[in-house]
Amino acid sequence: MIIGRFIGWLLLLGALVELVRDLIAWLDTGSFAFVAAGQIWFEISPNTLELAQPAIQRHLAAWLWDPIVAILTMPAIVVLGGPGLALVLLCRPRERRRRR
Repeated sequence: MIIGRFIGWLLLLGALVELVRDLIAWLDTGSFAFVAAGQIWFEISPNTLELAQPAIQRHLAAWLWDPIVAILTMPAIVVLGGPGLALVLLCRPRERRRRR
C-alpha cells in the first residue's frame, strides 16, 4: 500500500510540474496549450519512443499500438494525474475498527 501511494504521489507531482510548465509557456507565448504525453516522452528519450512501436507491434500485438498512440496524444496532466490520483485514493490507509 505504501508503494502504491508513493508512486501515486510521484505521478501527481509530475502532473503538477507539467501544469506549471504549461502555465509558464502560456505566460511566455500568450496562448495556452497542454503538452501531450508523447511530446514529453520524445523530449526525455526519443530513441525509446521510436523503438517502442516496432517492439510492441512485433512482440506483443499489432492492434495494441493504436490505443497507446491515443494515450500519447492526451495531455500529460491527464496521463500522469489520473492514475496518480487513483493510486493515492485506492492505496490510502484503511480505518481500523475498534473492538468492543
